[in-house]
Amino acid sequence: MIDLLSLKVYGDVTVQDVLFVILIMAVATILAKIITTNIRRALIDKMKRDQLELMLKMIYFGIIVIAFVSVAPALGINLSGLLVAGGIAGIVIGFASQSVVSNLISGLFLISEKPIKIGDQISVGDVAGFVEDIHILSTIIRTYDGLYVRLPNEKVFTSNITNYVANVARRFEYIVGIRYSDDAEKAIEIIKRLIEEHPLALKIPEPQVFVDELGDNSVNLKIRIWAPSTEWYTVKMDLLWRIKKELEANGIEIPFPQRTIWFANEPWASEKNPG
Repeated sequence: MIDLLSLKVYGDVTVQDVLFVILIMAVATILAKIITTNIRRALIDKMKRDQLELMLKMIYFGIIVIAFVSVAPALGINLSGLLVAGGIAGIVIGFASQSVVSNLISGLFLISEKPIKIGDQISVGDVAGFVEDIHILSTIIRTYDGLYVRLPNEKVFTSNITNYVANVARRFEYIVGIRYSDDAEKAIEIIKRLIEEHPLALKIPEPQVFVDELGDNSVNLKIRIWAPSTEWYTVKMDLLWRIKKELEANGIEIPFPQRTIWFANEPWASEKNPG
């Protein structure tokens, strides 16, 4: 009886070797399909379609190539020379593309973790503005001056990110100085009323108005107000102007810096300090 598995197909390669290679490649193909399908489902709403498809193809064919290289010796294919050359080339390419790979991995973490999203107002390092787009390798920021800045994802991911609109509310504060001769309680009542009347000033958390410091030239009132994050700047500018106008209308003024200068050679000074 002839053992078909022991028959040689070519050289030292047997039918058993061929079946083994086919089995491994089939498993690798199925595994690559499962992995790419799960990645597609996880990232379909978080990445642009063309970028996602490019990444999935790289992963799919990468798994196939690794599987083929693993079983190639079973077919009598000697890849030692190719692997050495490929290893040297891989080292060179690895050094050259180190930042690219780092940005790619950082981009995937940004997309999955989602510390920022398109439309957010953020600050990364010395760059602040609106998030216009998040690519695999870089993030595009439109600054408040209208300039577009491309930041590598590695820098974004490893830097401290300040997201100004991640919370629905944001607090701002003023320090308003009034004269010592003015009624501080009346000033506080006026400011509280203006805050209460403003449609975008939040009631919860509750705003605060209190005497914070007795300065050299003024009684300093500290004012803390919460507003919707998207309207924070508008509310801040609007209320500051309203407070100034209303205080002046009620005779409460912001004092100018004052200094008392003493002249030692004045007659009255010599009388107080004889000799």
